[in-house]
Amino acid sequence: MNEAQLHKIGHGAGFLAALDQSGGSTPKALALYGVPETAYATEAAMFELMHEFRSRIITAPAFTGERILGAILFEQTMNRDVDGVPTPRYLWERKNVVPFVKVDEGLAAEADGVRPMKPFTELDGLLKSAVDRGVFGTKMRSFILRADARGIATVLDQQFAYARQILDAGLTPILEPEVDITSAAKQEAEELLKQGILERLPGVPDGLRVMLKLSIPTVDDFYADLIAHPKVLRVVALSGGYSRKEADARLAANHGLIASFSRALTEGLFRQQSDEEFDRVLATSIAAIYAASTT
Repeated sequence: MNEAQLHKIGHGAGFLAALDQSGGSTPKALALYGVPETAYATEAAMFELMHEFRSRIITAPAFTGERILGAILFEQTMNRDVDGVPTPRYLWERKNVVPFVKVDEGLAAEADGVRPMKPFTELDGLLKSAVDRGVFGTKMRSFILRADARGIATVLDQQFAYARQILDAGLTPILEPEVDITSAAKQEAEELLKQGILERLPGVPDGLRVMLKLSIPTVDDFYADLIAHPKVLRVVALSGGYSRKEADARLAANHGLIASFSRALTEGLFRQQSDEEFDRVLATSIAAIYAASTT
């Protein structure tokens, strides 16, 4: 494991940029960027446009390790180049940003108020590729819609089982059991979730740590004990559909919790913008998210 990357993620001031939209979410992300589905006829063309968008973000002057600790990539992005350099290497060597990769294969159907991950079919190969390309960690997402103890236990058992496999490969896993921010039982679900995480963390092997990516909690500083836990390297927050302004305000009220925003990071960015305008909007977003992440 790269000790410089470990120290940066564990102790650095800043946030994670989530650039990991995959096949299902790419059309929506491109539409928000000003690229309608009529602009591409094939999946390959769609992913080319998405890589162009991600490359534009990564190469922007404001996108540096000064405020951004790490970036979560889609597998295709990990396997592509930016300015002729493999993306993970470009991030670390040119930008001082630690690379992560999304490893889940999407969500399974809802049961017991949750959507667990589909069973992984390519994890071993993906983990080997990630290690070979100098990636530091991984991310995997589940979705919690209701405060159902059985469902939340299912999600956490699955997340922690895969986390052990990822740790064994020498990578740091980000567990993302997202709670639906529109759920009428959001706070109750967060209480069950935190309890379940605290029960499972002792099972993480001594000397190793996981990361957590959680919805911004209803109660400020609710995850303080997770942030301080010796088996947790860092706790990051997803924007979950909040606007950047609201996500930043909620995040700032949670000390030690840092952002891992996707849509909130790219809010206001459009393909039609000049590079100067694109970079200005992105720099404003990065500054605001950084400020909210350093409370």
